[in-house]
Amino acid sequence: MKLAILGYGKMGKTIERLATDKGHIIVYKSTSDTHEGNLSEADAAIEFSVPEAAVGNITKALEADIPVVSGTTGWLDKYEEVTNFCKKRNGSFLYASNFSVGVNLFFGINEYAAKLMADWEEYDVSVKEIHHTQKKDAPSGTAISIAEDILKHSKAKKKWELEDEGEDILTISAAREGDVKGTHIVTYSSEIDTISLKHEAHTRDGFAKGAILAAEYIHNKQGIFTMKDVLGLK
Repeated sequence: MKLAILGYGKMGKTIERLATDKGHIIVYKSTSDTHEGNLSEADAAIEFSVPEAAVGNITKALEADIPVVSGTTGWLDKYEEVTNFCKKRNGSFLYASNFSVGVNLFFGINEYAAKLMADWEEYDVSVKEIHHTQKKDAPSGTAISIAEDILKHSKAKKKWELEDEGEDILTISAAREGDVKGTHIVTYSSEIDTISLKHEAHTRDGFAKGAILAAEYIHNKQGIFTMKDVLGLK
């Protein structure tokens, strides 16, 4: 496949390395200041930029009838606007807060645990995420996805809040440390014991591999997709 990389930072460079290793060709790559190659040649685009640039990058590719995979977080207030635009273009779009296969399996484990714990209200649930100091948005998109899956089944928690507490609040705490690739912890605590679920990324390769897998999946497809479609988890 011929790929475009929209957002040529650390993730973009990792995607380029792994995509090339798989035999794909990078025909276009861009940052906020520069671009190289020809976007119109791409079979699919992988978008990892910053929240301020995400919508523009995605719509630009969709306007060129190029399927888009996006992993940028912090712009989801415009998600419906983007998906509606994609549908009008009869295009293909896939957003994931995290492309790691391990994290997407963790999502499934987390939701199953939330169902099991729903009747045991003596356990107070919370979410913690840790990322590198260059990550701009907080909480992470992955932490939000984790929290929303818990809220689907919780009888006590009605909403999530960042660094806020309350009986009906699912607290998400966010820390920024060094070059942490991404750690997410779900904790159920009672006076008697504590149950913890944890996912810790060791490298960015897992995110990049999942994004490439997603780009391969949506090539020659039309519609709005998720990583559950890619991994057959529905």
